[in-house]
Amino acid sequence: MIKYNLICENNHEFESWFANSKEFEKLNKRKLLECIFCSSKTINKSIMAPMVSIARENNEELKIYESSLKKEKEKLINIRKYIEKNFEYVGENFSKKVREIYYDKKKKKTIYGITSPEERRELKEEGIDLLSIPWVDKEN
Repeated sequence: MIKYNLICENNHEFESWFANSKEFEKLNKRKLLECIFCSSKTINKSIMAPMVSIARENNEELKIYESSLKKEKEKLINIRKYIEKNFEYVGENFSKKVREIYYDKKKKKTIYGITSPEERRELKEEGIDLLSIPWVDKEN
């Protein structure tokens, strides 16, 4: 069994259990899932942290796993630093600014910012593809 944090098109968040990830995809594709708050059938998985449990006798495996996680975090921090150095931060104006750039083919600008799931869906419908990057805290 696997538990997913889910979110509907109206930003209601809730949890549900599934036999496996394929079962979630199958049910969602057939529109058999619905929000427990508003009955919306547009459901997506929300970001969630996995639960990891390792027995004490596997201490060496744990060290390897921790080392691997540190390397991945370093990669994400380097991506963040690159973006902060080379892209313009537009904050919550991202949807507006990305449309300006997309529709004015003369503008060649690299930006980053914040969008809501609804804004992201609208941009996708317009043919504007976005890339989401986990924003790792540099100090933590």
